[in-house]
Amino acid sequence: MFPSEVYVERRKRLKQQIGSGMILFLGNDESPMNYRDNGYHYRQDSSFLYYFGLDFPGLAALIDVDADEETLFGDDYTIDQIVWMGPQPTIRERGETCGVANTVPAKQLGNALQNALHQERRIHFLPQYRAENLLRLEALLGLHPRRINDYVSESLIMAVAAQRSVKSDLELAEIEHALEITREMHVTAMQMTRPGVYEREVAGRMEGIALAHGGRVAYPVIFSVRGETLHNHFHGNQMQQGELALNDSGAENPNFYCGDITRTIPVGGTFSPRQREIYLAVYAALEKCLQAVKSGVKFRDIYLLACRSLFDDLKALGLMKGDAAEGVAAGAHGIFFQCGVGHMIGMDVHDMEGLGEQYVGYDDTVQRSSQFGMCYLRLAKALQPGYVVAVEPGVYFIPQLIDRWRAERKFAEFINYDKFETYKGFGGVRIEDNVVVTESSCRILGPAIPKTLDAVEALAGKR
Repeated sequence: MFPSEVYVERRKRLKQQIGSGMILFLGNDESPMNYRDNGYHYRQDSSFLYYFGLDFPGLAALIDVDADEETLFGDDYTIDQIVWMGPQPTIRERGETCGVANTVPAKQLGNALQNALHQERRIHFLPQYRAENLLRLEALLGLHPRRINDYVSESLIMAVAAQRSVKSDLELAEIEHALEITREMHVTAMQMTRPGVYEREVAGRMEGIALAHGGRVAYPVIFSVRGETLHNHFHGNQMQQGELALNDSGAENPNFYCGDITRTIPVGGTFSPRQREIYLAVYAALEKCLQAVKSGVKFRDIYLLACRSLFDDLKALGLMKGDAAEGVAAGAHGIFFQCGVGHMIGMDVHDMEGLGEQYVGYDDTVQRSSQFGMCYLRLAKALQPGYVVAVEPGVYFIPQLIDRWRAERKFAEFINYDKFETYKGFGGVRIEDNVVVTESSCRILGPAIPKTLDAVEALAGKR
């Protein structure tokens, strides 16, 4: 946790932005895996952590903006719970750590909310993503679970998103700490990448590193020789000489801040000539994007820059044809680049995605595109100083997509399908860094993680 003053100041700013009403924050409860007492690893809601810092189940908080009062709801452990879980801080002690003096039993939350409703006061709450909290709100507010997210407070969403988007120096230090752990994960993975090793061995070692540092992985590890599958969580392949292993993984540090790095590694230690060509194209696109990121630039334009750069380099290899700007405008780049080029990072690896990308990644000046590829941009709006974003161009040869588009003769004026046929089975290449936006540029966060072609080859399989 941060010092209590940090949470007090965050809540003060939030109250100033909301102006009136009651703000309800529901913490997460334990979530059973296959029966009640065997739960998934507990993870508190990130907005609850941001404003209260308390990583415990069974909590809720209510902020009375008009009366300038804050109340933490929760129960002290019973003796039976202490027998199984050990002694725990009291609710009052937990409240003191985040600057909340008023603490009451959890059962009083319903009465507090009903009193507010009888007074016709506005109750602000955020979108809910856990079924148990949807049911909890049904009991508290009398709303049907399927309709609850229709009643969320847009003003609260926008206030929270605005506040959490700009990272303080304290937060940047936490993200850099997460990236220090992430570097250890990636260097270890590079050293382990050699023929005969199973993907699961590498993924397991990386998860162990994150745990050893007091945190966990920020998201399920993507380590796969089938790198054309964007979110591939299967780890059953035994790596073979000449394949490419794509490693998209990051640590969540003990204070719940994330790293998110991707590197692509040659199995056997050396990129083939064809692999070198694609790798260098992706690397060049990344460098152009990093040079362009600064305050005021729309992240959609960073995406389009990556698309044009990749189009031109793949054109030089005989894969694409025609004018890059025209091809990208038409959407032909979707044959090799099917996703966005990055997203916010913070206490969530896709920071605040649960609030709604329309609030976090878009605004009145930038609307989501319907074009294949571009429609998956999680972040498109203008960047501001203090934003922390992932920048992650890539090239992915998806056999099923190539077959579908070829059968439809889609974008045949821009795509050399005969050449694409020869890349089936290639896999994918992605290279990803995490940066903080400044007024005039950006700064790569964390320690250097090998990414040049020579630096990756120098480590690959060398353990």
